[in-house]
Amino acid sequence: MKGEEGGMEEENSVTINDLMKRMAEFARERDWDQFHSPRNLLLALVGEVGELSEIFQWKGEVPRGLPDWNNDEKEHLGEELSDVLLYLVRLSDICGVDLGKAALRKLELNARKYPVQQCKASSKKYTNYNNAKLQGESLNIGNENGNEDAITELP
Repeated sequence: MKGEEGGMEEENSVTINDLMKRMAEFARERDWDQFHSPRNLLLALVGEVGELSEIFQWKGEVPRGLPDWNNDEKEHLGEELSDVLLYLVRLSDICGVDLGKAALRKLELNARKYPVQQCKASSKKYTNYNNAKLQGESLNIGNENGNEDAITELP
């Protein structure tokens, strides 16, 4: 990728851990940890999801890549998506949840719940698939802490 001076810029990837550390530092510098309870962070996250939703409200179906959107609209979308991500990362940190591991585990559970050969190109609920064993274990699956998780329904 070309930098501002015509040279090649090294592509930097950002990890969840990088964001978590930056958010913790940001809050600590402002003495905001006292306000960052799980409840408060969740409510802030929900508010940001609402702001994100407003961007799409009344637009009907929007094609991938947002070809009809101008740069200002796309920038605004990026800001709201970032707000949602940052609050989610901060909430997971405060709750002691490794968000990366939890997301990978969830993908694994959803892969079992929605086997490719049975659900490819279908939006049916997992209970419509002919897999009795999967249906029996799909609603509640114990996690590493012995707690049961309800699996998120896709698509």
